[in-house]
Amino acid sequence: MSFTHQVLVRWSDIDSYDHVNNVRYFDYLQEARIAFLSQIMGTTGDFFADHPCVLVSQNVDYLRPILLRHPPYDVDVWVDSIGTSSYTLGSRIVDRSGGTEEVYAEAVSVLVAVDGETHAKRPLGETERDSLLNHVVTA
Repeated sequence: MSFTHQVLVRWSDIDSYDHVNNVRYFDYLQEARIAFLSQIMGTTGDFFADHPCVLVSQNVDYLRPILLRHPPYDVDVWVDSIGTSSYTLGSRIVDRSGGTEEVYAEAVSVLVAVDGETHAKRPLGETERDSLLNHVVTA
């Protein structure tokens, strides 16, 4: 099951071509990723304090330019796979405002669990693994 987080385009996100600058896509994806992980892990405080992890890789395919408009865009997030100390999230930025679904970008993000003090890689905890397993989406 995927998770959906809505993002609004800010005036400052727009570049000289009158569409969202490509770097801002990463902001939208990060905002949705943190909301997703906080929700599935049941974190009420600081997600990274409770479940330290780092983003080690993120690839984005830009499919169409995002424009400034008032309805929010949806960012869908799901778990693609889970390793011993890492997991891969899939996500996409979607416009569903016109009754159709237009995909603007697709992304794959790899996160690695780390020790909060030493920052060394650590195995995923049982709670983390179980929470992630409940949200794996298979094609």
